[in-house]
Amino acid sequence: MDPVTANAHDWVPPKSTIARDFGSASHTYNPAARLQRYMGQVLLDQLKEGLRQAQCADGPQILDLGSGTGWFTGQLASIPGSQVTGVDIAAGMLRYARSVNPSGIRWIEADAEALPLPDNSVDVVFSNLMIQWCRDPAGVLAECRRVLRPGGRLLVSTLLEGTLDELREAWYRADPGHQHVNRFEPEARFRELAFETLPAPQLAIETISLDYPSPLALLAELKAIGAGYKGVSRRQSATAPGRLRAMCGYYPQNGEGRIQATYTSAWLSCCLPD
Repeated sequence: MDPVTANAHDWVPPKSTIARDFGSASHTYNPAARLQRYMGQVLLDQLKEGLRQAQCADGPQILDLGSGTGWFTGQLASIPGSQVTGVDIAAGMLRYARSVNPSGIRWIEADAEALPLPDNSVDVVFSNLMIQWCRDPAGVLAECRRVLRPGGRLLVSTLLEGTLDELREAWYRADPGHQHVNRFEPEARFRELAFETLPAPQLAIETISLDYPSPLALLAELKAIGAGYKGVSRRQSATAPGRLRAMCGYYPQNGEGRIQATYTSAWLSCCLPD
């Protein structure tokens, strides 16, 4: 069976697992989050340019959905006049974010698929690399549309199918029948969900390759950000050293013995009609 297809049937991690894994990574996340910082900066630059062009007289109400450690929440709060709310499902992330960010930010522990916010209550929803962890991406997008005011802006980044395919294939060869890499939506399916849910969405795709000294360094980075495999079939005990060595042997290396990991990165944006 194709490893991607097999993983698609298995991708139903409990929300408690998502909250626990990311909460446990709150103190190791920021130093390891180079992809997350890059993708979020693209969203932040896009937001600032949009606000500049709109020449907003009043500061925007901004929702940082999946705020994590608050790396971007604090930067959103620096936008003149802004009032910012950070929402995350992981209590550990929220505790950390509160401890390192300005006191004026509001923090809410909540599920992105059922936001405890009124209709038409925010001007901007900013969500960096959160939606790929949700069971119902269309439901999340619908919630974002619900809480946005007329003329509001939605800015979302995510990862799509093709992400970590080198690692997926290496594990498939080393440990057939067991999944080790999270599933990501195919581009066509995510695009379909966006157009079914949002008015005139725009989707930009970029393939990003990051360099690592070894497959073990890649695994360590994924663990540090809480992004290890979360499918219900994941092994409950540590992976045997022999399988881990086999995976490293199957992972393609460059001439210098280093490896590349591919991330199919996507940025979704839309502006609601006034």
